[in-house]
This record gives sequence, structure tokens and C-alpha cells, in this order.
Amino acid sequence: MKELAVKNKLGIAILMLPIWVALYLSLDWITRIIVYSFLSLPEDEHLTKAIYFFIFEVPKVLLLLTLIVFVVGIIRTYFSPEKTRAALEGKPLFVGNIMASSLGIVTPFCSCSAIPLFLGFVEAGIPLGVTFSFLIAAPMINEVAIVLLFGLFGWETALLYVSTGLIIAISAGWVIGKLKMERYVEDWVYKIKTDHTAVEEEHLTFGDRIDRGVEAIKDVVGKVWLYIMIGIAVGAGVHGFVPENFMASIMGKDVWWSVPLSVLIGIPMYSNAAGIIPIVQALIGKGASLGTALAFMMSVIGLSLPEMIILKKVLKIQLIAAFAGIVGIGIMIVGYIFNFIY
Repeated sequence: MKELAVKNKLGIAILMLPIWVALYLSLDWITRIIVYSFLSLPEDEHLTKAIYFFIFEVPKVLLLLTLIVFVVGIIRTYFSPEKTRAALEGKPLFVGNIMASSLGIVTPFCSCSAIPLFLGFVEAGIPLGVTFSFLIAAPMINEVAIVLLFGLFGWETALLYVSTGLIIAISAGWVIGKLKMERYVEDWVYKIKTDHTAVEEEHLTFGDRIDRGVEAIKDVVGKVWLYIMIGIAVGAGVHGFVPENFMASIMGKDVWWSVPLSVLIGIPMYSNAAGIIPIVQALIGKGASLGTALAFMMSVIGLSLPEMIILKKVLKIQLIAAFAGIVGIGIMIVGYIFNFIY
């Protein structure tokens, strides 16, 4: 009976794939019908460009997000914070930084889980620098960011973002580890003993994993769809009404101070990938350089002010400042490098 249920779920999933592909490939045609036939809007008007951008990009991003979140939701059933912690125990610093940064991509994470994960890692004896590699990579490199970058910029920029994000997470964690900053962790953290009772591992069928993928769609897309629409709406306004090359004088690669300024502006901002990436796309379209835009985006996502406020409960201000400074410098270096290359 279970095998039949699994086959049915797998069959439905496979059947939905060509429907998804057909919808995705038809978006431009559908958008043209809505904008030029149904709404009868004149071409080359600012408002028309903004509306076209919004109607085309929203379903495109949501379709991509739904597919990737479903796949990642299935993959994540093979991981858990407990398995991540176990995998990192006993690893030397640099190897641990690489593993922690890579595991951060596929391990479920949000700012609210930063303290429990941090406590579990420290109590398990995982080095502080390795722990920070995970805490940097997990929010910065996630499926939402990757999908939006792929959908709005293409696979080259998405790959670029993932690669540089991993380099920042690995190197920043390694530097923090080398600085021996354990004394700036609150004293009570090292005195606690978490429950090490083995958690019985769930035995999931592939049908259960498909269900988890569907649940992931409901959870992730349900949380970020509004941010996506707001971000794309702002991006549509910039796309339609801001003059060409307007941002070149502020965020262009010839303006040397644009990278550090964009990082400083981004740090206190509260947004996620869903809200900020469509805006960044529109800024680049109006003359902002890729390196400056990536630096701004990374600072908003990777140096989340709410996460730093939450971590203040377990870290002293010196360590939080070092964390923000090291990651911020790494982001600026990335920004300058890609402004030079592109």
C-alpha cells in the first residue's frame, strides 16, 4: 500500500513538471496579451514598462521558487541541525570552515534559530570560527536568493553569488577562529550542558519526502511571496521611471566610495533575499555596477541587524563588532573585484 502511495505521489510530481515548463515558457506571450491586448497600454510609455515588468517577473520568480523549494525541501529531509552538528564535530579549523559553509546552504535556518544552533555547536566543542562560517553562510546562501538571482540575472550571476558568499563565509570564519575570540562569548554559554540524548532518526519513505517538499513550498513561498511582490513592485517603478544610467553617478564602478557606502547602508536595513534582489536588478538596469550592487545585497542579507541583535544574548559586543567588520571587509573586497572585472 505504501509503495502504491509513493508511486502515486511521484507520478503526480512528474506530471506537474511539463505543466510547469509550459507555463514558464509562455510567460512572455501571456504578459504581452495582458498588457497590450487586454489592458491596451501603449508601448514605450514609462507606466507600460513598469506594469510589464511587474506582470512578467512576479509569476516567473514564483514559478522558479516553487520548483526549487520543492526540490530543496526533499534534499533537506536528509539533513537536520543535529546531523549538521554531528558532521562538524572534531573537524580541524579550515576543513571545518569549508564543511560548515557548505552545510549552511542546505540546513534549515532563520534568525530565530541562531541562538539554539550556536549553543548546540559550542556545547558540542565545535570551534567558534567554524560556527561562524555556518551562521554567515546559512542566511546568505539559500534557495530563495539562488532562485531570484537565477531568474532575474541568469545562472552566471547566481553562481557568482554562491561562490563569493562561500568564500566570505569560509574566510571570515577562519579569521575569527585564528583571532581566538572565545573570551568574547558570554560566560554562561560555556557552563550550560545541552541534552545529548540521541534523537531517534525518522525513517521516511520517498513519499514522505515528497510531502515535506510540498510543505516546504507552503512554508517558504507562503512567507516570502509578499516580499517578492513588494520588491518587484519597487523594481518595476525603478525600471519604468528612473532615467537610464541615473545610478551610474551614485553606484557606478568609477565612484570609488560607492562600495563601502553601499555596505554601510545595507547593514542596518532589514530585508531578505526576496525583497532586496528585485530592487538590485532594477538598480543595475539603471547604471549601478554589478560589484556595488552585489556588495549592497550581501550586506543586507548577510549582515542582518535582527540576527546580530539576537546573537547579543550569547556574544559580547566586541565579537559582534569583529564579525560585522570582517564580513563587511570581505563583502567590500568582492564588490571591488567584480567592479574591476566587469
